[in-house]
Amino acid sequence: MDPLTDALAISGVKGALSTRVEAGGRWAIALDDYPGAALHALTAGSAWLTVAGREPVELAAGDVVLLPVGTPHGLTDDPADTRGRCEHVAARGRGTGEVISLGSQPATTRIVTIHYDCDPAALTQILTLLPGLVHVRAEAGTPGLADAVRMLARELAHPQLATPAVLKSLVDIVLVQMLRAWLAVNPPECFGTWLGALYDPVIGKALRHLHANPATPWTTSMLAEAISVSRATLARRFPAATGHTPAAYLTNWRMDLAAVRLRDSHDSLETIAEAVGYGSVPAFTRAFTRAHGRTPGRYRSETRSHSGTAFRLETPAPSSLTISQDLSGRVSPVRSPDRSGRR
Repeated sequence: MDPLTDALAISGVKGALSTRVEAGGRWAIALDDYPGAALHALTAGSAWLTVAGREPVELAAGDVVLLPVGTPHGLTDDPADTRGRCEHVAARGRGTGEVISLGSQPATTRIVTIHYDCDPAALTQILTLLPGLVHVRAEAGTPGLADAVRMLARELAHPQLATPAVLKSLVDIVLVQMLRAWLAVNPPECFGTWLGALYDPVIGKALRHLHANPATPWTTSMLAEAISVSRATLARRFPAATGHTPAAYLTNWRMDLAAVRLRDSHDSLETIAEAVGYGSVPAFTRAFTRAHGRTPGRYRSETRSHSGTAFRLETPAPSSLTISQDLSGRVSPVRSPDRSGRR
């Protein structure tokens, strides 16, 4: 397991196919109240992306853009003139995958839009860490991103058996492939962020240790020794890369893991406290209340009242907490095998 996979799962990132635009001639569409983070993949033609306070961005076939939650924006054939021909997506097509035809036909531009939501209660977030605009151009992208977008366009154009299941997986794959492609070019916007830290040879390794063994009583010295750097180096570089000291980061990660266990399992507070590195329920309760503003018991009852009845999950061994998840589902702790191979 890697930290990005963990964080996508723990923050509850889930994607859904939204509008599909097929446009020709003169056209414009406004997405002022778009839900979640909006991803637009241009599968054919060209377009301009307009965002308040920014210069218009020209998009070509194969380009993919991602905007943070709640960013008013629009798409058009000509950013200099949208008066009298700008349609609003709120009333049509959003969240249904319906095709919206704009301008004149035949269509020369095709755009697939996906929106991504997350659990706002999670302390570890991905979507909120993104800059104001993530733009991966076709020529700078990776084969994985290009292949995912092509598969998405092909599945939409020629539906077959189980197309909804294929699309459900593809919207998650597109996001991961886009983040990979964006991070691979080391954009200046990612420096000093959690996402950028994943590609730092020192901090990325430290994050993998913390995520793999959250119950370990890590100190900065222990972590530095585990990744073969000096304590001073780690103490300096970790906050610069993540915005937190190693201890503060570990606490937040433990509290997110605990929140998922409280929401999705019937495990006792003693079991959860031990699994995330706390020797007593009172110590765990104090840490959890500081992090989430509610006691563990209250958090459990409130989240279940909103999400329905929780299902029984197997209790993991206290010394090893691994994560089983997909981007659109809940995070499930699973037991590591013992020496006999049993779970």
